[in-house]
Amino acid sequence: MVGLKDISDTYRSHLARVEKSDAGDAFRWLHPLREAAFARFCELGFPSVRDEEWRFTNTAPIANTAFAPAPSGEGVDADQVAPFTLREPGAHRIVFVNGRFVPALSAAGSLPGGVILGGLCDAAREHRLIVEAHLGQYATIENHAFSALNTAMLEDGAFVYVPKGTVVDAPIHLLFLSVADAAPWVAHPRNLIVTETSSQATIVETYAALDGGVQFTNAVTEIVAGENTVIDHYRVGCESTEAFHVGALHLHLRRSSTLTSHSIIFGGALVRNDIHANLAEEDCECTLNGLYMIEGTQHVDNHLVIDHAKPHCRSWEYFKGILDGKSRGVFSGRINVHENAQKTDAKQTNMSLLLSDHAQVQSKPQLEIFADDVKCTHGATIGQLDDEAVFYLRSRGIKREDARSLLTFAFAGENLNKIRVASLRAQLEQHVRIKLSP
Repeated sequence: MVGLKDISDTYRSHLARVEKSDAGDAFRWLHPLREAAFARFCELGFPSVRDEEWRFTNTAPIANTAFAPAPSGEGVDADQVAPFTLREPGAHRIVFVNGRFVPALSAAGSLPGGVILGGLCDAAREHRLIVEAHLGQYATIENHAFSALNTAMLEDGAFVYVPKGTVVDAPIHLLFLSVADAAPWVAHPRNLIVTETSSQATIVETYAALDGGVQFTNAVTEIVAGENTVIDHYRVGCESTEAFHVGALHLHLRRSSTLTSHSIIFGGALVRNDIHANLAEEDCECTLNGLYMIEGTQHVDNHLVIDHAKPHCRSWEYFKGILDGKSRGVFSGRINVHENAQKTDAKQTNMSLLLSDHAQVQSKPQLEIFADDVKCTHGATIGQLDDEAVFYLRSRGIKREDARSLLTFAFAGENLNKIRVASLRAQLEQHVRIKLSP
């Protein structure tokens, strides 16, 4: 067992390397927050099953692995990137390899005036006022060890800025690729997405592996939805089944904004997906949809918190899981309705489909309501395929395994149909079909 001092010493050496790098220079103004975040990480250590928020997810495999800083990933070419790109007309793409922005593999295309799309490290130099106004303002480090570690080790990630009154018609694709190395490695991508008043954008985050190997991605994304904006956001995880992934998504919604975020997870040995949405001003709408499909000994933990801080806001959560083999899923969703958040309308649903007698799910939907004029509901179901439905399809001449695949695809399809980016929906549907094939 690796002790907290050993972990702290290991990551302190990582921090010293970051401080001497180009990122250390670009983010020099971030130094006080970087130091505070690392100190907090050293106090907290990695969470354990003794922590209520982590009681079903054991981080010991991460804590006990001596991760090196991510290698450069040099040598990746356009042919390797191509299978992961969106086949969407006019899509804007920026590519990261092992957490670092690679302009040569990116294709930002023609963007509307004032839109900024690129690496966060470059933006820290060229657009410091915007970055400094938002970076680290929404992802808390106080009680989140992984977010504190990400903030301390911040080197690069994606930066998206959409100015007032601007509509970006084509999707913006943030593609994060992992390349294996001889030793296990860790990367800490940090993404900042800012949309100003009356703007609109579609953002797709993809995390994928070009090969196997033990890798740890500790990612944090902060999204600011300005007043009267519309954001359609997707986060897709299809890393190797040897990889660890801890992702935190922090959403800050201002007055009359509408934000929809979809989380789709297929890969990873251990995946933790933290989402915190703050409906900070009146008349906001937030929709969180999720689908994960795992097998073998994979473990996926979806942990959601929605804060209704102001009146007249609406939120919907609809998360589904499909589990086979000895896989394990966790869903913890909490809706907080603050005292003055009257006229809140919130609904939370979690559904899990077990394809194996050995798969397990823990589901914990929660409501904490401190206002008296609200409409809030929550519910969870865990079950197997309906034997009568399987029998019906078999009576029509469909083989048993094909019948099970059809019903499972239909279960997943309800969430996939909510994806508005046609090429992404087609890719994900194909991925589900492949996983369901004999």
